[in-house]
Amino acid sequence: MNIRQATTDDLLAMQNCNIMNLPENYQMKYYFYHALSWPQLSFVAEDHKGRIVGYVLAKMEEDREDEPPHGHITSLSVMRTYRRLGIAEKLMTQAQKSMVEVFNAQYVSLHVRKSNRAALQLYKETLKFRIHEIEKKYYADGEDAYAMRKDLR
Repeated sequence: MNIRQATTDDLLAMQNCNIMNLPENYQMKYYFYHALSWPQLSFVAEDHKGRIVGYVLAKMEEDREDEPPHGHITSLSVMRTYRRLGIAEKLMTQAQKSMVEVFNAQYVSLHVRKSNRAALQLYKETLKFRIHEIEKKYYADGEDAYAMRKDLR
């Protein structure tokens, strides 16, 4: 398995991975926005044939000047047949490392469905995120999200 920085050539395969695995899907312009604005922060996992089997789409938050620099995980997905191999953890770790090295990020945030037990276990137990707050009706279908954070200092 090869983990590497994503390029614009990977965006279609990343979008496909998203569509195959997640209920929230993004238009291609959103992937381009990330790739062009923060090219250092998104990563892909390739199998032995060079096929993309997972990705993390990440960015820096720019909305508040009163907060320290911090990153955000927009999306993380690993194809079903490649799960439970540590790929998601490696993708997340690489994105967080780049947030610190390139942008001096103090923490990283993400949103996860309250019902997504597998993701919650990854974020809480493996990656040591903590629940910061609950965002009511965050998702298009009305489900609440846990807004989670991890200190990177």
